[in-house]
Order: sequence, then C-alpha cells, then structure tokens
Amino acid sequence: MEKEVAVINQSGDVLFMMLGAVMVFAMHGGFAFLELGTVRRKNQVNAVVKILVDFSVSTVVYFLIGYSIAYGIHFFKSAEDLVAEAQGYEMVHFFFLLTFAAAIPAIISGGIAERSKFWTQAICAAIFVAFAYPLVEGMVWGQITFLGQEGSWLANLTGGIPFHDYAGSVVVHSFGGWIALAGVMILGPRIGRWDARGNSRPIPISNVPFLALGSWMLCIGWFGFNVMSAATLQGISGLVAVNSLFAMVGGVLVALLLSKNDPGFIHNGALAGLVAICAGSDKVHPLGAFLIGGIAAAIFVKGFTWEQEKLKLDDVLGVWPLHGISGTWGGIACGIFGQKALGGLGGVSLLAQTVGSVLALSLAFGIGYAVYKTMDLCFGIRLAKDDEQQGSDLAVHKLQAYPEEGTSRFT
Repeated sequence: MEKEVAVINQSGDVLFMMLGAVMVFAMHGGFAFLELGTVRRKNQVNAVVKILVDFSVSTVVYFLIGYSIAYGIHFFKSAEDLVAEAQGYEMVHFFFLLTFAAAIPAIISGGIAERSKFWTQAICAAIFVAFAYPLVEGMVWGQITFLGQEGSWLANLTGGIPFHDYAGSVVVHSFGGWIALAGVMILGPRIGRWDARGNSRPIPISNVPFLALGSWMLCIGWFGFNVMSAATLQGISGLVAVNSLFAMVGGVLVALLLSKNDPGFIHNGALAGLVAICAGSDKVHPLGAFLIGGIAAAIFVKGFTWEQEKLKLDDVLGVWPLHGISGTWGGIACGIFGQKALGGLGGVSLLAQTVGSVLALSLAFGIGYAVYKTMDLCFGIRLAKDDEQQGSDLAVHKLQAYPEEGTSRFT
C-alpha cells in the first residue's frame, strides 16, 4: 500500500512539473509576439524565428552541459535508468528549468532586435545557456554553494539567511536584462533612430494587437513560472498565485497612470510587475506584492524613457528596465516586503537580497559584455547596413511577413 501511494505521489509530481513546463514553454510564444508587435514589419519574421531557434539551441546545450553545471546531474545513462528515477521526474524537472534557461536569449532578443546577425546571436545564446546562466542558477538554486544555500558565505554574513529568489526575478530576468544591456551598447542604435545632430527619431511599434497578445500569453504562462516553481504538488502555495496576480495588477494600474493610457507601457507594465514578484512571491503579503509590481512598472515607464532619451540606448523592447532593473528591484524588494513587520512571512535578509542581486547583475553585465565584444571582434554581430535597411526578414530568411503585398500589383 505504501509503495502504491508513493507511486501515485511520484506520478502527481511528474504531471505537475510537466504542466508547469508546458505553461512556461508557451510563454516563449509570448516573447515572440511581444517582439513581433514592437519591431517594424520588415523584421517580424525574424522575431518569431529567432525565439524558436534560440529555444531549440538552448534545449541541446542545457541538456548536454548547463543542467549538469547547475545541479550536478547528467543524462548520459540508459532510458531505462532515466525512467526508473521517480518515474522520470528529473527529466520533466529538466524540461521545466530549461524553459527558464531559454528565457535568457528570448529576453536578450528584444533588446537587440532589428540589427543583430542571426547566427552570431544563436552562438551567443548557446554560450549564455550552456555556461553563464547555469553558473548563477547553480549559485542560487543548485549545487554551487555561494548565494542561495544554507552555509554559503552570504548566509554566514547575514546571520544564517541566504539569498532568496523563489522563481527568478534575479536568476532569470535580471540576468537576461543586464546581458541585453551589454549587447545593446556594443551593437549601437538602429539606423535612423537618432539624426546626425543626436535628436531623437522614435520608431513606432508596428502592431499593438500582436504586442498585447504577447503580453497576455506571458501573463498567463507566468502563473506556471511562479506557482510551479514549488516543484512538487506538496509544495504548491496559493499565496504565490495571488501575489503574482496582485503584482501584475499593480503594474498595469501604475503604468496606466504614468504613461497616460499608452497601450505599450500598460501591457509591459503587467510584465514588469510579474518580473519583480518572482523572487518574493512565496514570502510577501498580496498588498506588498501590489506595491512591488507598481514600483516595477514605474521603473519601466520612467526607465525606458530615461535610457532612450538621456542615455541614447536603442533598447528596442526596453528589456533592460523591464527585466534587468525591475528584476534587480524584485530581488531587493523580497528583503523589504518579506519582513514580518510588513506582513511577510519573514526568513529573508535585506542585506543578503541586496548583495545577491548586485552580484548577479555584475556577473551578467560582465559576462555579456565579454561575450558580445569577443564575438564582434571575431565575426561581427551586426547586420550589414544594406541588410539592416532592407530588413532582416528578407536579408536573413528571404521572406516577408506579408509576401502577398509584394505580388499584389501583378494580380
């Protein structure tokens, strides 16, 4: 009887993880449509192809290298042995965590859109997912005792409380956003984004409904991203779900007010709130989650304008403020709103959250800059001028998003 109960529990956990993996996998369609709706029509095919190809590349390198670096577990054994281990739970756990790892190139893609070469970016994505991301993942969630584990130097520094990131505000979103910043800086702006005198010439988004669709897909999948981070049925928490909801809503409402009803900011405001709540979704009160999400949306709205108009960084989807800065804020916010004095569950340290968040962003920017600079020196990472002006759809894929428009005059 006990054995049968154990089998049922294992089967439930396998199903739980698989459903979570599928939900987060669907988020990659959200990344694709968010980028498709933001870039110009001549780059829409490239937007959707990049996300799918980067996911495929990520699957291979994370399976062969990355997962082992982060968790010390490999899959170089027979299929019989793989299934024998808790009915293949480790396999679906890999699938679930792969969808997190593959979010790194998906995040980066939006920042460097419309002027990056296809294959050099695919190679960079492979490097990030195989080596860079698993390093930080392992430091927080895995086998590398450094930030998120009991007994780590950071836990010893803060009285036994390690860095806490429940679902990836820092490990996934901040890390991807700060790598993207490095890529944006090295690539430089799109042709025509600023005139010869440095005056801004904003490039409008191409399709608001597609942008909104991408945002909705991401919002729905995010409940798998956060809630299923419990990893088992026994660990699931309704608090995580409601906190995710309140952070999203806080992000929407603050973006609505600050942007004066701008649909791009509103839909990205929801995402900023969800980025920020990942770290403390299991620790804070729903009202704290609402504030965390609202502040993240303010960071995005003001940060996007600041980086574009003051720093003159052509971050097409605003992934640095959306994922990089908002993700860092989420890591730190966990140490603030997770305190019992503010209605949280406690067990978090503001010092640990600040140190861990800053260290992760430093590693992300440093690694990102080194990889992109090396690739640029060796192969070049930017499309040729004529290809960029023509659009990456024709230059890379030899096909337009709306090919009938090019032949309609003959019919």
